[in-house]
Amino acid sequence: MLYWLLYQKLYPVFRVFRIFRYLTFRCVFSSLTALLIGLLIGPFVIRRLREFQIGQYIREEGPASHQKKTGTPTMGGVLICISILVPTLLWSDLSNPFVWVAVLSTTAFGAIGFADDYIKVLHKRNLGLTSIQKLMLQFLASFGVAAALVWMQSRGMYSTRLVVPFVKKFRPDLIIDSLHFTHGFYWLSFIPFVIFVMLVISFSSNAVNLTDGLDGLAIGCTIIAAGALTVLTYVSGHVVFSDYLELQRMPMVGELTIFCGAMVGASIGFLWYNAHPAEVFMGDVGSLALGGAISTVAVLIKQELLLPFIGGVFILEAVSVMLQVGSYKLRGGKRIFKMAPLHHHFELSGWSESKVIARFWIMALVFALFALTTLKLR
Repeated sequence: MLYWLLYQKLYPVFRVFRIFRYLTFRCVFSSLTALLIGLLIGPFVIRRLREFQIGQYIREEGPASHQKKTGTPTMGGVLICISILVPTLLWSDLSNPFVWVAVLSTTAFGAIGFADDYIKVLHKRNLGLTSIQKLMLQFLASFGVAAALVWMQSRGMYSTRLVVPFVKKFRPDLIIDSLHFTHGFYWLSFIPFVIFVMLVISFSSNAVNLTDGLDGLAIGCTIIAAGALTVLTYVSGHVVFSDYLELQRMPMVGELTIFCGAMVGASIGFLWYNAHPAEVFMGDVGSLALGGAISTVAVLIKQELLLPFIGGVFILEAVSVMLQVGSYKLRGGKRIFKMAPLHHHFELSGWSESKVIARFWIMALVFALFALTTLKLR
C-alpha cells in the first residue's frame, strides 16, 4: 500500500521518494513498523485476553514449576500475526506473487492455531484439535502452498529443483519426467514435489509449536531464524550477491525480504511481553503461524534443505519428541529423555528455566550462523 503510494505514484512527481524502491530501506521500515505495532497494541491485546478469560491450561504431566503459569493469557500469537501481516502489506510490492504465498500461508496456519486455541479455551482444557485434525488441516494449507508453486513454476517464476548445501552442481528436480504420463495426467508429474513441500512445511510448523514451552524460548529462536532468512532472501534476489555466491538467482523473491524483516520486528515486539516471566503466551495461533511462515519462505527461496540449520533448535525439539514416543512404544515404556520436548529434559535435570532459554538461544544462533556459512562453502 505505502510502496504503491510513495514509490509508484509519488516518485514520478517527487524524486525524493525514489528511496522507497530499495529493498533494504523498506525492510528496515517494515521491521520497525512491526516492532512498533507489537509494542503499542500489546498491552491492549493482553488486557482483552484477560477480560475474555483466555488463559493457558498447563498439562498436568508437565514440570511442577509450570503449574503457577496457569491462567496466563494465551493466544498472544494474534499480536504476532497482525505485526507481521500489516507491515508486509504496507511496505511490499503487492503485485509480487511470492509475497502473497507467504502472507496467505502464515494466515492459514495462524487460523489452524486459532481454532486449536479456541477449543482449548472453550472447553477449559489443554487439548484442542485432535492430532489427526490438526495434521490434516496443516497438510491442506501446505498443499495450497505447493499448488501455488506449481502454478508459478508453469509460468517460469519458480524452480522445483533442490539446492543442496555444500554441493554446487547437484540440483535434483522433484518433478517426474512428464513423458511417463498422458497429456490428461500431466499433473501427476508434480506429486513428488507436492508431497515434499507438504512434509517440509507441516513438520516445521509442528516443530515451532513443540518448542513453545518456556517463556520466550520459541520467539527468541524465531528472531534468529527470521534474521537468517532475511539475509538468505536478500542475497537470493540480488543479482550481484547471487552471482558471487553461485546461487540460483530468483529476482522476484527479493521482495520477501520485507516479509522476513516484519517477522523479525514482530518477534522482538512480542518478546517484550513474552520474556520470563511471561505476561502472555503465543499459543498455537502464534507458533503454527511462525512455523508456517519460516518454512514457506525457505521453500520459496529454495533453501528447504537448510531448514535443519536455520531452525536447528526447532528440529532438535521435534526430533526429541519423535525419539521419546518411538522409544516408549518400541521398548516397552522405556524413555530416552526425562521428558520431551528437549527443553523439559534439561529443566528436570536441574537447569533453571532462564538458563535453558538462554542456552537454547545460543544454540539457535550457532545453527543460524552455520546456515549462512553454507552460502560460500560449496
